[in-house]
Amino acid sequence: MRIGVISDTHIPARARLLPSELFTLFDGVDLVLHAGDLVEESVLQELAAIAPVEAVAGNMDSWELHNRLGRKKILELAGYRIGLIHGDSGNDRSKTPQRVLQSFKQDSVDCIIFGHSHQPYHQTIQGILLFNPGSPTDRRRESRHSCGLLTVGETITAQLLLL
Repeated sequence: MRIGVISDTHIPARARLLPSELFTLFDGVDLVLHAGDLVEESVLQELAAIAPVEAVAGNMDSWELHNRLGRKKILELAGYRIGLIHGDSGNDRSKTPQRVLQSFKQDSVDCIIFGHSHQPYHQTIQGILLFNPGSPTDRRRESRHSCGLLTVGETITAQLLLL
């Protein structure tokens, strides 16, 4: 199973549309995961043209999106439990990985997809793969915009894709 991973699109504040390269990179994926800060619900519709979408709300999303999507999800995919969260429950962005790990402490997950910092992150901690795909529209201090690809089979692997 191939899964496109995206976060922090901030449309229309940081870009008017998703980058066209994203559609090329995600061509043929089975699912798209969005880890929050969509800002506009239309992002879900754009991504749904690629594949089914699972998303959570982030700190920049409306109450309507919070109510519709929720702030945290656990997905059962190909025998693995994958946590999806934005990760904005604190002010220090450098501690986002520790916060998301704590958020799923009681949930026995194999992988956690998160966003918020706009900085790619790929680390295994306590046997749990933590992956932040960065942002395809707002690179902040990063040199390039990015997204990710999660491959779920006999193992789970994550790959950062630069736009």
